[in-house]
This record gives sequence, structure tokens and C-alpha cells, in this order.
Amino acid sequence: MPGQHDFIQLPLYRLAHSRTGDKGNISNISVIAWTPACYPVLQSQLTETAVKEWFAHRRPTRVRRYDIPTLHALNFVLWDILDGGVNSALNLDTHGKALSFYLLEMPVDVPRALAGQLPDIPV
Repeated sequence: MPGQHDFIQLPLYRLAHSRTGDKGNISNISVIAWTPACYPVLQSQLTETAVKEWFAHRRPTRVRRYDIPTLHALNFVLWDILDGGVNSALNLDTHGKALSFYLLEMPVDVPRALAGQLPDIPV
């Protein structure tokens, strides 16, 4: 059984990259693993609940995750997160493009063996 010392906490951007799109008041955030070995970490820790909690300050009413294993990617749809959408929002990021960067800051627990294979990670 793995112990707590078998993992290291890293920001998500060490394991994946991301893109964001929008439609009205809905944001669509894709998270794509850098390598196939990173994908299981994404699948296990980037749950709908975890992503909704990470964005709690933006008050999404619903989060839905779609798995795309052939691309080693996850796609999240977040409802009511864009302050009304492009034509209604008063914030500077009406399309929500920065939301993907915020998600990439989310900490994830990475097995040390995998972390040791990532560039620039002292293990």
C-alpha cells in the first residue's frame, strides 16, 4: 500500500496543458496530459467535485467531466461561471480564457516515480 511519502504534490501544469472555450455563460476547459503516464493522475484527481470546489469562488452551478482517453485528455464544462457571458460580464476576462491557467495551478498528488520522470522536478 503506497504511503504519503510515495507522492509529491505538484501543480497540475507539471503534468498537463489546457485550453479554454466559451459559449454564453458556460466555460469549456480541456486538460491534456503531457504524456500518457500522466493521464491516470488526471483521471483520479480531477473529478467533477474537485474542479467545482477549485472554482467555488466563481460559483459554477454545475460541472461535467468528459473523458477522452484516446487523447489522454479530460474536458470540463462549467455552467454559470462567466458572470453572464461575453455580452453581460463586467470582468476583464469575459471569455474566461484565464480559467485554464487557474485550473493548471491546482495541486495534485503525483507518485514520486512519475514525478522523477518530469522535467525540472527535484524528487
